[in-house]
This record gives sequence, C-alpha cells and structure tokens, in this order.
Amino acid sequence: MQPDPNTQPSNSTPPTSGTPPPLPPKPTRESDLVQPMRIVLSLCLGLFLADAVVSLVDDSLILFFNLHALAAIRGMLFFFAVLMAIVVYILMALTPMIPKRLFLPLTLFNLVAGLLVVPCAIYFFDRIQQVSWVISVCQVILGLGILWWAQGEFKFRWPLVAENQLGLRRFSWLNLSVFVLVNVFVLLPVVIIYFAVCSASAVGHFSDGFLALRLGGLKVYVRKYVRDDGKTIQLVPMAHVGDADFYQKLAQSFPTNSIILMEGVSDDQNLLTNHITYQRMADSLGLAEQQKEFNPMQGEMVRADIDVSQFSTNTIDLLNLIMLVHAKGVNDQSLMMLTRYTPPPHFEKQLFDDLLRKRNRHLLGEMESRLLETENIIVPWGAAHMPEIAREIQKAGFRLKETREYTAIQFGSRNASQPKD
Repeated sequence: MQPDPNTQPSNSTPPTSGTPPPLPPKPTRESDLVQPMRIVLSLCLGLFLADAVVSLVDDSLILFFNLHALAAIRGMLFFFAVLMAIVVYILMALTPMIPKRLFLPLTLFNLVAGLLVVPCAIYFFDRIQQVSWVISVCQVILGLGILWWAQGEFKFRWPLVAENQLGLRRFSWLNLSVFVLVNVFVLLPVVIIYFAVCSASAVGHFSDGFLALRLGGLKVYVRKYVRDDGKTIQLVPMAHVGDADFYQKLAQSFPTNSIILMEGVSDDQNLLTNHITYQRMADSLGLAEQQKEFNPMQGEMVRADIDVSQFSTNTIDLLNLIMLVHAKGVNDQSLMMLTRYTPPPHFEKQLFDDLLRKRNRHLLGEMESRLLETENIIVPWGAAHMPEIAREIQKAGFRLKETREYTAIQFGSRNASQPKD
C-alpha cells in the first residue's frame, strides 16, 4: 500500500492525556501607571534627600565656620524639592497608589519645619542658625528612613521606590473625598489658627507688652511712669495707620500742662526722593493715617526726632526704595528696583541702629532736658521704640504707675473702644 503523497509526516509528539495545557503568562504589576509613578516618587524622594544633605552641609559651614558657600545650590534644590512635594501631595489625593505612610511625612516636612521655625524666630532669634541646623539633621534622618523603608535596605538603586510599595487601585472616590475634607476642615484651619497665635505672640513679645493682637483688634497700652519728685512720663505706642477715633481719643487724653515730644524724621537736606507717607496703606485697609488724624490740641508739641542726614547712606537708599513703593504702589519701576536691590553684608545691624537706637538716644536726651521745664512728658512714638525707652526711664528712677488700653484697629469696625484703666 502506497502512502498518500499529500500527507506530510508530523514531527510533533502528541501530548499525553495526563499533561495540562500550558498556562498563559502571569500578568505583572508593570501597568501603564506603575512605572511612571515610581519615577515621580523617586524624583521626589531623591530631591528631598539631596536638599537635606546640601542644607546640612551649608548650615554646618555657616554655624561652625561662618561660610556661606552653598546658598545658590541650596536655594535651587529647595525650590525643586518643594515643587515635587506639591506634585506628589496632589497625586495622593487622586490615587491610592502612593503609600501615604512614606510620602505624607516627606511632603509635609517643609510645612511643619516652617511652622516650628516661627516661634523659634520670635523667642530665640539669636539662635536661629542652630535651629536651622537641627532641622537639616532631622531632614536627613527622615529622608534616609524613608529610603530604607521604600527599598527595604540602604541601596541607591533607581527607581528609589520599590514596586511592592505601591497600592493596587488607580483611583478612589473615598480617598479623594477624605483627602479634601481633611485638608479643608483640619489642616487649613490648624495652620491659620497657628499663625494667628504666633502673630499675637510676636506682637506682644517684640513690643514688650505695649501692643497686643486680639480677636477684637489691635490693642495699645499707654503706660504712665512717675518719679519720686512727681515728674511723669507717658509712653504712648503709636501705629502709622489706625482708626480715626483712636487718634482722636488719644489726643484728647493729654493734659494741658504737658510737653508732647513728637516723632517724625526731618529731611533738611532733601535726601529722600519720596515723601514719607502711609496714605496708600491706610486707604487700602480702610483706615486713617496717623499724620492726618493725630493732632493734639492740648499741651505743647515739640519735635524730638533726628534728621535723615544722620542715617547711613545704605539706610537712606532703603528708605527711598520703601517710600517709592508706599507712594507709587507696586508697578514695573518699583518691582524692578526691588528685585535688583541687594543689601550690603551685616546691614540689619546698621539699619536697626539708624531707625531705632540713634533716634531713641536723641529722644532720651530731649526728655531729660524737657523734664526741667514741665511736670508731664508725653511720648507718642512708634511701638517699636517703647521697650528701650521704658527700660531707660526706669533706670532713671521712674516706676510704672498706670496702664490704659486703647484699640488702635478694631476688626470689623472702625470705631475704637473706650480706654480702660
């Protein structure tokens, strides 16, 4: 019997009846979102670590050697690290894939650190560099801890975030809803309340209790000091803008037999290119300007301030720039000048000496000479001057006798409250 020529011999071995058919390949988690998400999270973690290390090195150089060598690099890394943290924080609301136990501390670190710096800057300003160094150390520790947790070991392999750390679901309405509710009704109110408390603390601390920020408004405390010979000095903390009623009540409270030592820097040599005015600020806030509303009709007014020519050139330049913004507002010219302005090294000390110390010393000299002419001295000066003036007159034998409270700015109303004893 001849074989059929159309039949081709087969080389394959037919499967036995006991062998199961081959299974389809097992699907992996490398979906269209997993790998890009790992890249984004790794960039966020990498920039956080880079910013932490550079910040620690920079703070160490400043603290121990007074070297400011990495400011530019640190600023650039900080910007991109914060930008990536914001991106990841938003993505956490949109997808449960991101492990919140790892990246919530990372994305909120700079916010929490900034909040903690505020009270330190208020009460320990002279140690703020030490505070910055401690924060940098904490950032390095946190970054390394998250890296170890994300990889299971300390190995800098890319991507930095292991695949098994990501969740399975791409989107969840429950995740989005809870995230939004927590941010709107918990995080945002807590931050606002925290800043309000810190602001009130700063006002009271830096004014040595002459000012107080309350829910009802900005309070000022007029203190009356008396000496054994019967001479009195009233320290009246002032604000450049406030309620018109506040200025009127103050002016009416001064006794007729008093000498009022007025604040106000003169400019006999025309060194200021713009007149010192706060009218624009007052108009924008719906308040009155002190210069227009505060006109004491009782007592003798005497100018007790210095002339601009006694300031340093750097201080005069800064005053011209500030007054340009006050007078003209923020426009192309003022904005360009602000961005180009670079203060000289250690300018803060010089500025403080010009605007406060020199003027305070001159005022104290005027007070000493005028006490020979009158029983009552009234000092309606800016609140920033009051702590030093109060300390100096107490050294001269004056003691606090009376404190009266006024409302300089009442929130929600333009009527100042009656003074309280």
